[in-house]
Amino acid sequence: MRKNKKRGNNYLPDPKFNDVLVTRFVNHLMKSGKKTIAYRIFYNAMDKIEIIKNEDNKTSLEIWKEGLKNVTPHVEVRRRRMGGTNIQIPIQISSKKKITKAIKLIISCANIRNEKNMSNKLAFEIWDAYKGQGECIKRKDNIHKMAESNKAFSHFRF
Repeated sequence: MRKNKKRGNNYLPDPKFNDVLVTRFVNHLMKSGKKTIAYRIFYNAMDKIEIIKNEDNKTSLEIWKEGLKNVTPHVEVRRRRMGGTNIQIPIQISSKKKITKAIKLIISCANIRNEKNMSNKLAFEIWDAYKGQGECIKRKDNIHKMAESNKAFSHFRF
């Protein structure tokens, strides 16, 4: 092949939880290069989750990872133009792209919520994702329904 393979990003672990996935989440949460504000929003959301949980023996980081796992889509639909019409083709997603899509789903659904500040929005959206309800779970199910309804076109893969 003529093109070089794209190398993946090497993320450093975050300072509080010492986890690389948290750094990836914060990088997607960050706006205009303000990473300290993004870290503050995420850590405040984790503190709020500690307050929200009732008798769960899990830590807030475990709840966040479980919610992220509940939101991850396994397939997506891509548009392809064939014979003058656009058809949607369901495609399996790679593991890195699954995590990225789940992170973006949680952040976009948290932005829509009506709480007071972003840390509250994020905390309640993560809690809803952990419980298996909320807007991001609906969006994931919608993605899966679209892929299921267009399963007949799966032989047109790229």
